[in-house]
Amino acid sequence: MKIVDLFGHFYVQSKKLIMKYLFLLFSVIVANTAFAPKPAQVFPKLDIKTLEGQSFGMDKSFAKNKLTVVDFWATWCGPCKKELDAIKSHYQEWKKLGIEVIAVTIDDSQQLNKVKPMAEQKGWGYMVVSDVNKTCLSKLGFASIPQTYIVNQKGEILYSHSGYTPGDENELDKKLRSLLK
Repeated sequence: MKIVDLFGHFYVQSKKLIMKYLFLLFSVIVANTAFAPKPAQVFPKLDIKTLEGQSFGMDKSFAKNKLTVVDFWATWCGPCKKELDAIKSHYQEWKKLGIEVIAVTIDDSQQLNKVKPMAEQKGWGYMVVSDVNKTCLSKLGFASIPQTYIVNQKGEILYSHSGYTPGDENELDKKLRSLLK
């Protein structure tokens, strides 16, 4: 075997070995970034008002409860009302566990006068507040309602769910209980 052929053979073999090592290194980097825990998204400050027009501090509510369910809805949204009715069946038990529910309506100022009578008529015992400016849509980045979040005492969003089908409230209950453990 000539020296030139020998050198060419070693060059090809070492190039293959280097490529294998680079591929392995790249795979490890991708796997570590794909499965690395993502930093928790913090619930943004929103210009939320009570139905009486007073400012409402969501962060203060988060701090005094183990978990808070924040549900965005509107009076014209059928699935939203069904979800809030279904949540009502779990609410008293959740309250005993340190879980609060806040229903945030995104009804505009013209529809806002329908919110309080509806909440009272349906017997929703949880806090109902208003985001007439719909700042939640831009700050949280959701496009449809109902939109439900579970938030911890630090204001970190632990869970998010969009839409409602019957039975979702039971999945929400399971998720809440698993987060309390």
